Amino acid sequence: MHCAKLPGQRLMARDFDRQVAELQVRIAVLNGYTALGIPVTEPVG
Repeated sequence: MHCAKLPGQRLMARDFDRQVAELQVRIAVLNGYTALGIPVTEPVG
């Protein structure tokens, strides 16, 4: 899954636990952008 590192393409942290946290933040940001692009449909009538 190469698209987990998109915003910046490199991990800045050297410690493994901080790298994990950095990836979780990036994934949360990507999920936020994805949620903005999903249309909300409501039934009419």
